[in-house]
Parts: sequence; structure tokens; C-alpha cells
Amino acid sequence: MYVEERMYLLHPGKVPEYFRLYENEGMPTQLRHLPHMVGYYFTEVGMQNLVVHMWAYDDLNQRDTCRAAMQADPAWQAYTAKIRPLIISQETRMMKPAPFFKPRLDKMLSSTKGA
Repeated sequence: MYVEERMYLLHPGKVPEYFRLYENEGMPTQLRHLPHMVGYYFTEVGMQNLVVHMWAYDDLNQRDTCRAAMQADPAWQAYTAKIRPLIISQETRMMKPAPFFKPRLDKMLSSTKGA
């Protein structure tokens, strides 16, 4: 199991526009292709205009397959063309859950199957 953490630093004041586009266009497309949304957040304290989202995958091959299908989707391509100008920088991390947390994460993810 891997959890991908993606962080986008947006131009000041662009978080509401990004969220509007994501909710209406990006999220429906991503949820068709990616297996598990673990969380979607924005900063309240600390670096401002930072959006963080996390996705769980069984393995890196699943991630590659799912992301390739998503990136080939014309709806995703249209969406990313709209959000790209809002983003200053992007950082991505691949993480493995701690051994004591993996059963909890598995349980959380199994409760969302089909949601």
C-alpha cells in the first residue's frame, strides 16, 4: 500500500476558484480513475494558498495504470488546462503507512469502496 501526497501552491486568492473547478470537473474525473481519495485539504495556518490531497494505491503499478488512464481522459485534459495557470508549484511524495497504521488505513478504505 502506498499513499501519494500531492501539494499545490496556488497564486494568492485562487483557492476558491481552484476548488470550484475541482469539485465540478476534476473530482468527478479523478474518482472515475483513481481508487481511493484519502483526503483533500487546504492550509488554515502556516503557508497560505496550499492545497494538499492524498490518494491510496495498492502498489506503484496500480498508480501508474490509473494515472495513465486519467491523463488520457479528454475531460481530465480539459480540466488541467484550466487549473494549470492557478498553480505556482507542485510537490508529490509517495509514502508507505506505518505498520501499526496499515490495518486502520485498510479498514478506512474498505468502508469507502463503491462510494
